[in-house]
Amino acid sequence: MKIGIIGAGKVGISLGYVLRGNGADVTVIADRLPSALETARGFLGADMVYTADVMEVVGSCNVVAIATQDREIAGIARDIFEAAGDLTGKLFFHTSGVDPSSILSPLDEKGARLGSLHPLQTFPDIESAIEVLPDTSIFIEGDEKALAALRVIAGNLGATVHTIEAKDKVLYHLAAVYVCNLVSALMYSGTGIMDRIDVGLEPFFPIIRATMKNIEAKGPLAALTGPVVRGDDKTIRSHLAAMEGMPLHREIYLALSKMALRMAGERKALTEAEIETLRRVLEDGEES
Repeated sequence: MKIGIIGAGKVGISLGYVLRGNGADVTVIADRLPSALETARGFLGADMVYTADVMEVVGSCNVVAIATQDREIAGIARDIFEAAGDLTGKLFFHTSGVDPSSILSPLDEKGARLGSLHPLQTFPDIESAIEVLPDTSIFIEGDEKALAALRVIAGNLGATVHTIEAKDKVLYHLAAVYVCNLVSALMYSGTGIMDRIDVGLEPFFPIIRATMKNIEAKGPLAALTGPVVRGDDKTIRSHLAAMEGMPLHREIYLALSKMALRMAGERKALTEAEIETLRRVLEDGEES
C-alpha cells in the first residue's frame, strides 16, 4: 500500500517517521504551512513529496491518513469529496481519538473505505512521539475492509492493536483524558500547594513513580493509599483547613476524596461508621 499523510504536525510526522522506519511505503505529506513541511522534511528526508495540495496525496496514494487537528478533519473530507472523482479502493482514516470514522463521510459515497486510527499516547513534541510510539497501544475503528488495512498499519506503529466501536470513541477518549491530561492538571494543582512551602516538584517524583508502578501492577483500587482509605478524618480536616483561600484546590480535593471514599468502600477497607464519618467531613467541607 502507498500511504500519504495530510497534516505535518506532531502526529503526522511521527506516524510517517515510524511507518517508514518499519518499511511502509509513505511517499507524500501535505500541509498548508511551508514551515510545517520544512519541519517534516527534517524528520522524513528528501525522498518524500512535500506539498500544499491535499489532492496530490489523494491522487498518488491508496491510503490517506488525515492527521490534522480534530476540528479540521470533516472540512478536509468535504473538500476532497468535492474535488475527487472515483475513490473506489482507497482507504481514508483520521487520527482523532474522539471522532468516529463517519466524520469522513461522504467520501464513502465515492467508493472510499473509512476508518480511524488513534495512538493512545501523549505527544508533547515530535521527538518524544517517535520515541514512545513503538510501545503504544493503537486503537482502530471503521468498516470491515478498512479494519483489515488498519490492522497492518497499526501493527507497524505500536505495540498492541485494539479495535473499538464508533459509538464508544467519546468514552474511550474521555478515559484517556482522565488518566493522562487531567493527571498533568492534578500535578500542576499539587505544585500550587508546594509553592506555598517553597518546595519543587522534583522530590515528589519517586512517590509519583511508585504510585504509577503500583497502579500498573495491582490496578488503581488496590494501589490506593492515604488518609481516606485509612479512615483518617483528622488529617482530612487538617487538609481542608489548610486550603483556606484556595477554592479550586479545595473543590478538586473534595471531588477526588469522594471517589477515594467510594474505592475504600469497594475494598471494604472501612467500617460503615468510618465511611459515614468521612462522608460527613467531606460534605461539611463543601459547605465551608
